[in-house]
Amino acid sequence: MTQDLDNRRPLKVRDAAFARGMARRMAEAKVDPDLVSATGVAFAALGAALIMAAGALDGWLLRAAAFLLAAACIQARLLCNLLDGLVAVEHGRGGSAGPIWNELPDRVADVLLLAGAGYGVQSAGIHGAAAVGWIAAVLAVLTAYVRELGRGLGQPADFSGPMAKQQRMATLTAFCLVSMFEPQWRGRGVVLLCGLVVIAAGSLVTVIRRTRNLARGLRS
Repeated sequence: MTQDLDNRRPLKVRDAAFARGMARRMAEAKVDPDLVSATGVAFAALGAALIMAAGALDGWLLRAAAFLLAAACIQARLLCNLLDGLVAVEHGRGGSAGPIWNELPDRVADVLLLAGAGYGVQSAGIHGAAAVGWIAAVLAVLTAYVRELGRGLGQPADFSGPMAKQQRMATLTAFCLVSMFEPQWRGRGVVLLCGLVVIAAGSLVTVIRRTRNLARGLRS
């Protein structure tokens, strides 16, 4: 990841002591920030696999464990996204291919997790849930596309929500955690399906909002 400062998402957690400490230790160990980005995709793939497995599991304990581990993988993915930028920018370890690693792994991770969640719900017995997951995934990618389109047209990067990456992943994490307890009221997949609908609807609003901001910027 290279020093692409005008395309850095504003994050308060970037200044947290734990994040800076981890980034410093990784830089001292000469960890490649692009490898950190790739690790984030690996966590996303694992999280998606766990969500899909949870949908097909019958035992309450195994199902709850799968959702808990999936939520942890989602947060680990975000942690990798945070650390790769810190190592690249603050510690000067970015490379020429950095802009690719800054964007492409994020899009792959979004698709893996959201489409995977759709298949997980479908495996729980809700027909058509995979399509909802894919709709959420496509809209998530579109939010990033509109932002990058704006940058290509000379506008500043627009990270506005209401369903930017952090919000999408926070929502998916929360619904995974609630899904752990769904068998207590004899539910199966409905909670996570609702989460995907919330993410899809919020992402659609985000795409519309960013497009309007872009059009306004171009007019001015």
